[in-house]
Amino acid sequence: MLHRGGGEMETDNNSIAKCPTGISGFDSIASGGLPKGRPTLVCGSAGSGKTLFGIEFLVHGIREFNEPGLLVSFEERPKDIAENVKSLGFDLDHHQQDGKLKIISIELDAHDTHEAGEFDLEPLFMRIGAAVDAIGAKRIVIDSVENLFAAFTEQIILRSEFKRLMIWLKERALTAVITTEKGEGALTRRGIEEYLADCVVLLDLRVTEQITSRVLRITKYRGSAHGPDEYPFLIDESGIICMPISDQKLDYAVSTEFTSTKIPSLDQMLGGGIYRGSSVLISGTAGAGKSTLAAHIAHASCMREERTLYFAMEESPAQIMRNMESVGIDLKAHVDSGLLHFIANRPAEFGLEMHLALLNRSVQKYKPAMVVIDPVSSFHLDSSDLMIKRMLQRMIDLLKSQGITCIMSSLTRPGSGFEDTSSAAISSLMDAWILLRNIESAGERNRALYVIKSRGTCNSNQVREFLITDRGIKLLDVMVDAHGHVVIGSERELLDLQNREMQASRQADESHRKLNLESRRKALEAKIAALQAEFEAERVELDRQLSSEAEQRDQERHFLQHYSSERSNRGDMSE
Repeated sequence: MLHRGGGEMETDNNSIAKCPTGISGFDSIASGGLPKGRPTLVCGSAGSGKTLFGIEFLVHGIREFNEPGLLVSFEERPKDIAENVKSLGFDLDHHQQDGKLKIISIELDAHDTHEAGEFDLEPLFMRIGAAVDAIGAKRIVIDSVENLFAAFTEQIILRSEFKRLMIWLKERALTAVITTEKGEGALTRRGIEEYLADCVVLLDLRVTEQITSRVLRITKYRGSAHGPDEYPFLIDESGIICMPISDQKLDYAVSTEFTSTKIPSLDQMLGGGIYRGSSVLISGTAGAGKSTLAAHIAHASCMREERTLYFAMEESPAQIMRNMESVGIDLKAHVDSGLLHFIANRPAEFGLEMHLALLNRSVQKYKPAMVVIDPVSSFHLDSSDLMIKRMLQRMIDLLKSQGITCIMSSLTRPGSGFEDTSSAAISSLMDAWILLRNIESAGERNRALYVIKSRGTCNSNQVREFLITDRGIKLLDVMVDAHGHVVIGSERELLDLQNREMQASRQADESHRKLNLESRRKALEAKIAALQAEFEAERVELDRQLSSEAEQRDQERHFLQHYSSERSNRGDMSE
């Protein structure tokens, strides 16, 4: 890896041969590991982790690369060394029985290095060489070289003998880790060793405002580029974990898949849900429901049988589970099933770098699909906005690079509005921002929910009433009064009652008007029926009259015809 300005690292094909340490995160910083077949100096103060660094280098070499290793101690007995690291999961006795590891303890005596007024390390080299040959060691740790050269008072002799040790290790093609104590104003107590080693690693243990933090820095690496920055590292029950913060780039893949919050109306407001692998900020004043909403989303993740990590910064896991049970969210069941894992630490327990390293370690260990941090605003008690923003940026980049969805809650100050500095400082880092607010009206305090932003979706601009019930979270549709003001709580119920009464009155008026119209219709139909009957009677009478008149005309015609015929007959008779 080649380190560039601004923390960027890229592959360096011309780098020297490397020997991976297997220490989590360190090989990325060192562009592949320590220089193979060359000595590396690891310096630091008491308790900084020098010996553990060397032991992990040996154990990982055995486990992962099948390279036998030798530990040469000038301070502790082999039995004590094995006991000290057993709690970290390193069984040195097992590796010694397999013939892959050998630990020798050397108690130096003046006669071991001083003969006839001259210093002679040859007996020491012979003893170490025999141990190397006995197991075919490829790796060696010398802990601590300060004890080896304690009797040397002249700088020229010290430099000469230390150089001789370096040459001897190179001739045996041993990849070596040599530990030494940190000096005042120099990397080592004598101020010489760092100039002769091919690679120098500084482990620094710092106490700032009563908070301890650990950082690592590669101050020198001949023949290879490397990360030159200070990198936080952590020592926990699994050993050392380094956080290669400069490795994070804006080139991670993104997903188009939505994950549901299991609150349908909230999914709708977010434009479909939460993008997998995205970051979501939930901010609000005290009591607004931030932790409850974060726990509900974590519960939804576990319901999909996805592993979820919950970093609790203010409450114990037992308290969180009890509180969420009262609102119908059973987190304990997910803890028992192994899907949900709590990590509870006060922000002041250690520095920001250690929190970052702990996150990295936990992500590697549990492989979660979602991480919840509740709340990130608690970091503001001991750190500046800028430091917190940098740390959270690294956290978000770490999680996004692995496709892990991140949910963060943040406390805002009452009356500050959604542009509270603690939230606005990190809002630009987040893909979605949900704001919860307490609204006081009509002698009540009620909750409301807004979606400030949701990148990549057509999110809602509405305000919803946010209810926490004994069956979980419920969002109510927005309701406004005649003046366009949002009403919630009892005001909403009163307005709803008024609306129902108005609706009932309107329906009653409609029914009355319909009845009146129906009565008019029936009266009109009756009139029409009467007119039709009258018309029919007149038609019948007219038909009778016309028939009578026709009959009378027929009779008159017959009479005339008969009369005419009779006269005609009488005329004929007179002639």
